[in-house]
Amino acid sequence: MESAEKTDVLSATRQWLMPLAQVLIRSGITWREFSELSKVVFVDVAVNQFGRRGRPTNVSRAAVLTGLSRRDVRTVRERIESGPPALKSSVTKASQVLSAWHLHPEFLDAEGKPRLLPLKGEGATFTTLLARCGAADVPLTTVLKELHSAGAVRKTADGKLEVLKREYVPHAMAKLLIRLWGTVLSDVGKTYAHNLTRGPKTPPRFQRSAVNDRVLASTLPAFEEYLNQEGQAFLERLDAWLTAHQGTGEGADEQATIRLGAGVYHIQD
Repeated sequence: MESAEKTDVLSATRQWLMPLAQVLIRSGITWREFSELSKVVFVDVAVNQFGRRGRPTNVSRAAVLTGLSRRDVRTVRERIESGPPALKSSVTKASQVLSAWHLHPEFLDAEGKPRLLPLKGEGATFTTLLARCGAADVPLTTVLKELHSAGAVRKTADGKLEVLKREYVPHAMAKLLIRLWGTVLSDVGKTYAHNLTRGPKTPPRFQRSAVNDRVLASTLPAFEEYLNQEGQAFLERLDAWLTAHQGTGEGADEQATIRLGAGVYHIQD
């Protein structure tokens, strides 16, 4: 089998980063926050999964593997070892606007609450607000549309703007679904990483898919019904098998148990 080059890996990475970026942007996560998280994960993996003879990777080798400086590796490693990594916060222009609206004295009333702001004019206006928080380089209408879309501001009967939220989240998503999203993508990624990096004597993990690029779009409802029925039936049989082979959680069984399972998911472009 032909070996993949770096360009192939980067091209494949771009594919799976697209849905990832979609969710992050919808959640108000900036590329700087993602970059900081990526740095932490790179160091974590380099230190703990690329060691030799069962020992963690040292700072110098981790720097070579990750492309970070030895100082950055040391700082991140110390942060990881001290507990859950505290990531640097980076806010979007919309978030800066909401924060300034709630905190800057110029835009607060006598009770310390955010004022109703006219769009333009003299004194405290929405245009002035953009300038104060460093968002004047973005068109006013663009910022306003985003804030309206996120339900963060509204226009009053007299045409002024009222702020409704302190934080900017473009599209709120269910907390449980976000947790499941992370778990499922992690499981799929680990399976592929195992199959890509396994040695010749290590068996691959099962990974199969059934996809056809020329299915009639009109059959989508029937496919969804079929998948719901057959997929659920398969998962129920699998769940019964896993339960039948579950350890007791006592004595030696507790040490021998592992997390084991399979997933079924809908594919559609």
